[in-house]
Amino acid sequence: MKAGEVTGDRLRVPRDNDNDYTHVMAAIRRDFVQEQTGAELSHVAQYSFDPSVLPGNIENFMGVAQVPIGVAGPLRIHGEHAQGDFFVPLATTEGTLVASYNRGMRLLTECGGVKATVVEECMQRAPVFIFPDAVQAREFGHWVAGNFDAIRQAAESTTHLGKLINIGQYQVGPLRYLRFNYTTGDAAGQNMTGKATSAACEWIKKTYPGDPDYYLSGGIDTDKKHSHLNMLLTRGKRVVAEAVIRKDLLKQIMGVETRDLFRFRQVQMTGAFLAASANNGAHAANALAALFIATGQDVADISESHAAISYSQLLDNGDYYWSITLTSLIVATYGGGTGLPTQRQCLEMLGCYGAHHASKFAEICAAVVLAGETSLACAVLHGDWVTSHERLGRNRP
Repeated sequence: MKAGEVTGDRLRVPRDNDNDYTHVMAAIRRDFVQEQTGAELSHVAQYSFDPSVLPGNIENFMGVAQVPIGVAGPLRIHGEHAQGDFFVPLATTEGTLVASYNRGMRLLTECGGVKATVVEECMQRAPVFIFPDAVQAREFGHWVAGNFDAIRQAAESTTHLGKLINIGQYQVGPLRYLRFNYTTGDAAGQNMTGKATSAACEWIKKTYPGDPDYYLSGGIDTDKKHSHLNMLLTRGKRVVAEAVIRKDLLKQIMGVETRDLFRFRQVQMTGAFLAASANNGAHAANALAALFIATGQDVADISESHAAISYSQLLDNGDYYWSITLTSLIVATYGGGTGLPTQRQCLEMLGCYGAHHASKFAEICAAVVLAGETSLACAVLHGDWVTSHERLGRNRP
């Protein structure tokens, strides 16, 4: 297609159907946008990689959005997969964020570090089968349970990584919702599970008497949306980070007493309950968004991944136990945007690029979230929250 070609009443973005991922085509599209909008795109045009690496990641490529990356750390982690001291890349435009996480990492590291572990993992696609009445839908559910091995074989025929571990079932009227649960290796797995479940549903449709109607997603997979179902049953990885914060170091570094922190957290968690929040902690989304942008994750998965449950104890000796459980953390170290040049380098900073590192990266994510929880809660309690933003968040319109 030629630059600015009109089809019908619509002016089309320029494309080259033979080779669309080139510096030349990116420049043509920038010129087209400048002509149409008057916007000058010299900064958008500055990037270091060849557009030929982008098929599968973007369409109509014209340039990049440059998000600053800061580094925080070291953060000491004692995980089952992540072990050692880590310097963490955080991509953000929010002043104070990196400084705050850096402070939390100092506290946790000086207190001995963070324990972290992945306790469960699964990725879903959830079709719904539709029947004339509730009895037929119920009987279909019995049939699905009795034919699980054959359904699994049909699903797994489409992937060498995905493994179907079980199928949850939920009925509403004549609708039978099936929640296919998979493990997906080091990939996030939404596309993988979609393809596998489509193959399974087609096998079911051909095999089950009556040629039942279905939709590939009935909504209870809650893709790119928060749901309490995911918090209960896990979507992606369920990962826990926990630490014991010494009373003396909390006072020395944060200026806060553990008893005051415990009281404040009780009030915060009550407020979260009142608001029916997806997170009774402070701000998991800040850490995860900054990590996701830096490392090539699907940023829209923040809508699910930020859900968290904070649990704490004031110990008999005055120290403070604090844990954060991310119930629906969706991350990958292979595929998607993780292989793009800057994103790959940020994963390499953490020793997490490529296969067999997804659980390690998940543990790091949870530990970073915990660092941010400690820092922000103490800032609010000590009165530093507003003043730190005034001091470090200097940019104004």
